[in-house]
Amino acid sequence: MARSAPILNRDTSHLLFTFKPPHYPFHSLTSLRLTKPPLLPTSLSSSSSSPSFSSSSSSSSSVTRVTTVPVEYAPPAPEFEFHRELARLKSLRSRLAGAKSLRAKTRVIDGDSRVKRFFNSGNNRVFSAVLASLDLSPSELFLFKCLVAAGQEHVLGWGFEFSESEAESARSPVKTAFYAIVEMIEKLDVNSDCSKKKKIRFALNDEDFEDLKKLLKNLGEVEQFYNCIGGVIGYQITVMELLAQSRVEMQTTNWYNNIQEQMECQFLEIHAPSGLDLSENAEYAAQAALWGIQGLPDLGEIYPLGGSADRLGLVDPDTGECLPAAMLPYCGRTLLEGLIRDLQAREFLYFKIYGKQCITPVAIMTSAAKNNHEHITSLCEKLEWFKRGRSSFQLFEQPLVPAVSAEDGQWIIKKPFAPICKPGGHGVIWKLAYDKGIFQWFYDHGRKGATVRQVSNVVAATDLTLLALAGIGLHHGKKLGFASCKRNSGATEGINVLMEKKNPDGRWAYGLSCIEYTEFDKFGIADGPHSRNSLQAEFPANTNILYVDLPSAELVGSSKKTDSLPGMVLNVKKAISFVDNFGNPHSVPGGRLECTMQNIADNFLNTRPSRDYKGVEDKLDTFIVFNKRRRVTSSTKRKRRHADKSLHQTPDGSLLDILRNAHDLLSQCDIQLPEIGSNDKYLNSGPPFLILLHPALGPLWEVTRQKFYGGSICKGSELQVEVAEFLWRNVQLDGSLIIEADNVMGSSRVGEDGEPILQYGHRCGRCKLQNVRVLNEGIDWNFEDNVYWKHVVQRIEASKVVLHGNAEFEATDVILKGNHIFEVPNGYKMTITPGDSGLAIGLDPIAENMMDSGSWYWKYGIKGTHIQLELVEL
Repeated sequence: MARSAPILNRDTSHLLFTFKPPHYPFHSLTSLRLTKPPLLPTSLSSSSSSPSFSSSSSSSSSVTRVTTVPVEYAPPAPEFEFHRELARLKSLRSRLAGAKSLRAKTRVIDGDSRVKRFFNSGNNRVFSAVLASLDLSPSELFLFKCLVAAGQEHVLGWGFEFSESEAESARSPVKTAFYAIVEMIEKLDVNSDCSKKKKIRFALNDEDFEDLKKLLKNLGEVEQFYNCIGGVIGYQITVMELLAQSRVEMQTTNWYNNIQEQMECQFLEIHAPSGLDLSENAEYAAQAALWGIQGLPDLGEIYPLGGSADRLGLVDPDTGECLPAAMLPYCGRTLLEGLIRDLQAREFLYFKIYGKQCITPVAIMTSAAKNNHEHITSLCEKLEWFKRGRSSFQLFEQPLVPAVSAEDGQWIIKKPFAPICKPGGHGVIWKLAYDKGIFQWFYDHGRKGATVRQVSNVVAATDLTLLALAGIGLHHGKKLGFASCKRNSGATEGINVLMEKKNPDGRWAYGLSCIEYTEFDKFGIADGPHSRNSLQAEFPANTNILYVDLPSAELVGSSKKTDSLPGMVLNVKKAISFVDNFGNPHSVPGGRLECTMQNIADNFLNTRPSRDYKGVEDKLDTFIVFNKRRRVTSSTKRKRRHADKSLHQTPDGSLLDILRNAHDLLSQCDIQLPEIGSNDKYLNSGPPFLILLHPALGPLWEVTRQKFYGGSICKGSELQVEVAEFLWRNVQLDGSLIIEADNVMGSSRVGEDGEPILQYGHRCGRCKLQNVRVLNEGIDWNFEDNVYWKHVVQRIEASKVVLHGNAEFEATDVILKGNHIFEVPNGYKMTITPGDSGLAIGLDPIAENMMDSGSWYWKYGIKGTHIQLELVEL
């Protein structure tokens, strides 16, 4: 039989996996051999080829017992046999798949050896009595038995009390799992007469009962959602297979055989992808962005917000409650508000060019982790659904899945009935969107494609990136697109690759895809600037910024196959941390079954009759665009500890990237700014300035550049502009200048459903600054409690402009020195000009015929592939 020899080819920046005859001399190949082959999201070929855990394998099939001390999971019995257990579960899954009704499935599960052993012991009558007292429905009883069949009996513990004439020490119900109960019952003489005065009373307290209901709910969701892999039983099978593949005990020959069968191909090569670099091809980038603006009425927006964001460590300062990432206060607002601001800026741009209102439907995937769904819903309600209307949002909740021990795949519990459960990764989004009717909802709104971004990436909408990505996808009828950039060595992010493989039928398949960073070891990929196999220079970063064709994604999500759960992985490199019911903290090596949404790309490969990967990317259904890293990705994924000198993936680091982008932008407007030094300087003294600009000032930089020109911003200054209709001409800022408007992009009107709806361009606030010098003490940079990334700072002095309603503010040829607050009421225009003894301040009502449009406005027009602005005075 041909033998596989995976190869990492360094000279051509690609990975090569090829199957060669045994007599082929491997040492003649000019490449590096992978120590481990790739993990692909499919099952092991057979139970006979599955590896065993050498530390815990033998020929016995005795059941797993559960310790009575507060532990996180039940360790396997010494004679646990991995092969036999996996074979039993696969056989059970096959038989359950053939059963077409709940009654038939129950008969199958009742016939399982582990279930029979559990229920048919000498205490069968006691078990039956307990179950009867719980009044479980047939479906709940089936789930109960699935849990037992999956080898997770330790999850099922409940509190009980017993009394007898001669007192016997009672065990704590929290310490006692189900097998401990069985052991205790076996010591009782249930057949003795009443004269012995032994009486057993089983009882669930309120907390236990709530835990039981939650457990059954979670089991039901896993059984239903993961039906394409076999429900609860299939979940455990997949966990065991992926765990087995990560074990070092796996024999090399088994690895090679499994690769060949899993890939169902004779040859696999992975190349560094090529695509449009938005930072280098300015003309085509402008055209692509224009396609994106034109196509906005055909686009939806998708936000996978269900993650637990454990590394961020976000806690409500008042209640101590753990919060999801979407609630992180960042630059004066939550991260979710930042996503909607970016979207509204693109809609405002569309309105200014075409004069039409466009409200993009937004689908948000939430979860129960950290009350994610409730928090996001509450925020949307508090902000009146961002004045977009409730009907423009769809929130759909992803199921939680049990976390498992890295040692043996047993479910980790913090107390009986309470397994540790976490979201199953953002890759469930496609199947869940189909199950919940999200695709049809998008179609009902007339949408064909969607952009996807994560809440932790605060720079994804910078300049051209999102619009160009969507524009190319829509214009060329692509199925999936990636926005990418250079990868930082050591970052917890995957790589984008061009896959090339030869199928058994002799045809060649090509497509863009992703390898997650958690899978690098399995590909034999080293990560780091000094590693021989480092991919930092060759392969770009996967950023999870996607364009997706909705019908194509729906076909995958509705497939009822494993394809609907792309990129299944089991990442056990991180510890599962939790606090048990005694208040004791635990940290256990483990993970949960996760899917990766970007690996939906593996379903969009194109086939060709012959091999020819050069130039093939233009003909693929998948594509990729590049931009400078800080204009594509900068995340707020982890909390920076006090002594931590690394800013990577922290709110502090992402703020610096925002400031560097602002420096790049305003420097192109002939505005002099101080240079931003290294991250070390930030750690020692904070940023050199703070500049926060509302995205509706662009969001394309070629638009913003026409609103700003000339002047300077000194070191230690602060500029915040929260108004879209804005003019800056030769302004010198030395201190703090803050401009706020109630109506940044327009005002709201009551819609058909009685909800406030933002009307773009209607009664906007406006501000002009021409030949102005702003001088004040500004931010107190020595104040220890400044949190720059939150934009929570202590100011000594500032010049502040507050625009209510459609108010306007104009300052010309003046010096604004010291502390000022210029508050302009709705319907009025304030002018600041030089006066005899300082400033001459005028406040006049806006003419009635200008109330809606303002006394001046920016007129947007298209010339070729570019957007040109004209200042119109009325």
